[in-house]
Amino acid sequence: MDSPLAASLWQQMQQGLRGRDAAWPLPAFVDRATFSSAFAVSELAATSIGLATQAAAALMATSHPEFSSPPVTVNVRLASRWFQQSFHPLNRAAPAMWDAFAGDYRSRDGWIRLHTNAVHHRLAMERVLGAHADRAALAQQVQQWQASELEQAVINAGGCAAEMRSAAAWQQHPQGQAVQREPLFSWQSTQQAAAPAWPLAEARPLLGIKVLDLTRIIAGPAATRFLASLGASVLRIDPPGWQEPTLDEEMSCGKRRAVLDLTQPADREQFIHLLREADVLVHGYRADALERLGFDAETLQSLSPGLVDAGLNAWGWQGPWRNRRGFDSLVQMGCGIAERGMQWQHSDKPVPLPVQALDHASGYLLAAAVLEGLRRRITEGHGSQVRLSLARTAWLLQQHPTDQRTGSGIAPQVKDNLPCHELTPWGFGVRLRAAARLPCTPQLCATPGCAPGTHPAMWLSEALDN
Repeated sequence: MDSPLAASLWQQMQQGLRGRDAAWPLPAFVDRATFSSAFAVSELAATSIGLATQAAAALMATSHPEFSSPPVTVNVRLASRWFQQSFHPLNRAAPAMWDAFAGDYRSRDGWIRLHTNAVHHRLAMERVLGAHADRAALAQQVQQWQASELEQAVINAGGCAAEMRSAAAWQQHPQGQAVQREPLFSWQSTQQAAAPAWPLAEARPLLGIKVLDLTRIIAGPAATRFLASLGASVLRIDPPGWQEPTLDEEMSCGKRRAVLDLTQPADREQFIHLLREADVLVHGYRADALERLGFDAETLQSLSPGLVDAGLNAWGWQGPWRNRRGFDSLVQMGCGIAERGMQWQHSDKPVPLPVQALDHASGYLLAAAVLEGLRRRITEGHGSQVRLSLARTAWLLQQHPTDQRTGSGIAPQVKDNLPCHELTPWGFGVRLRAAARLPCTPQLCATPGCAPGTHPAMWLSEALDN
């Protein structure tokens, strides 16, 4: 692993999280196996996980001074593996990660990526390009389009697509320019609130802290999974009909999962009840989605004074694409990462990062922001609003290129796994050990993954009372 690159990433992350006065030491890195990539992906993995762990230590230090400078240690190979997959099914195949038609296609003048994992996104693509028997037939249709025109047509139809752009083209694009002006963490203090009575126990520091989770796919769920591993009571709310079968076991461990339709009066009232009790709200909607539902920042704080309101979107919170649908693979295509990988590997097609690093890193940065917001609630007596985006994380990574053409290996090892199996509704599997270590504070989810609607839309304490 390239230590100067890791040190640079660490400095930018911790300054964004806590300001220039923050002086956390660089974590101790062990087992420094790395990915082969045009960018410092393993360094990003190790430092983002380390930052979330250090933020947990800083929160603990508000009640336990001995945690003010704990020895945070990060296993780089394990951090890289967490960016791949943390849960591995036994005696059965892992679910396919991609829809049959998702992927990169050559257009008339370049390349474009179509994202069709969700049924409604696939239908949107088919409204533009038609239904096809296989990828080869779809590829022939895509070749008749200019990439930029097809990108916009799919977006207008309610789908997800991204033209492959170079980094230079992205930096000249209005959205690329808007992203570069945004901070990595966009902070805003909110109203004063009474001091919380959180126990902050060493073994389970977030025990008793209620996290309302409105996130999907990878980045947001990775954040709330990390919080659950420290003992937080995480209640994830999905809309009716939402399915995420490729990630249920991977991302939902430690959480309770309920279904609510926020457009229906009764469900909306129940959501408001949950908000009044929440300490943290984590959401991964587009920039104005909660506002359109009637839950703008002021309303959230009035319902839950002192709330830590943490939001993440794909393309940034300013600029013409602030409300555009997006995913990690699309941001990599749109901002120049896939094109740089293509040059780096001397390939004739897009070369993305070896993992969905923007998603995972943004998730750990979001978890760090939540933990910092909780610390500010205790030490400064106010709530917080914080915003991050995949595109801004991409810009951070793009400032850290590397010529790492041969990684030193991320091969799985038996010792990587926890010494116990998880029994999920789908069968047995094994989970990776945590990549970062704080003394006396294990990172371990108490329950396995589950499907949407497994639990009622109420906090665990209420469910037990009933």
